[in-house]
Amino acid sequence: MSQTPFHWPVRIYYEDTDAGGIVYNANYLKFMERARTEWLRHLGIEQDGLLNDGIAFVVRRVEMDLRRAARFNDALTVTVTVKMLKRASIVFEQEILDDAGLCLVRGEVVIACVDIARMKPFAIPEPLMGVLSGAR
Repeated sequence: MSQTPFHWPVRIYYEDTDAGGIVYNANYLKFMERARTEWLRHLGIEQDGLLNDGIAFVVRRVEMDLRRAARFNDALTVTVTVKMLKRASIVFEQEILDDAGLCLVRGEVVIACVDIARMKPFAIPEPLMGVLSGAR
């Protein structure tokens, strides 16, 4: 499945860095999460609406390759690309790029759709699946 990646800007704040002045590794996951949320919002999908319907997208698996460090005040871009859309999950490829377009972090994130009450996999509802399929 290929699509034009969604892009979301991120600025690195002092609070994002560690004692060495570089972005703390777990914060890259936060930036990726925010970009996926904004991608959904761009598609007209608000996650609080999903929660009201008793379903949620939760991270099932993350694979992250840290290639280069980002530093305080860097302007970055986080990309979101759907690699695979399944019945109850989405596989994303994400990159975090510096202002020159160099890839600092590459990740694959598997998101599962779950029934919140049972915390069990749940098929992505058809109307939602239609929107997600159209975003390819």
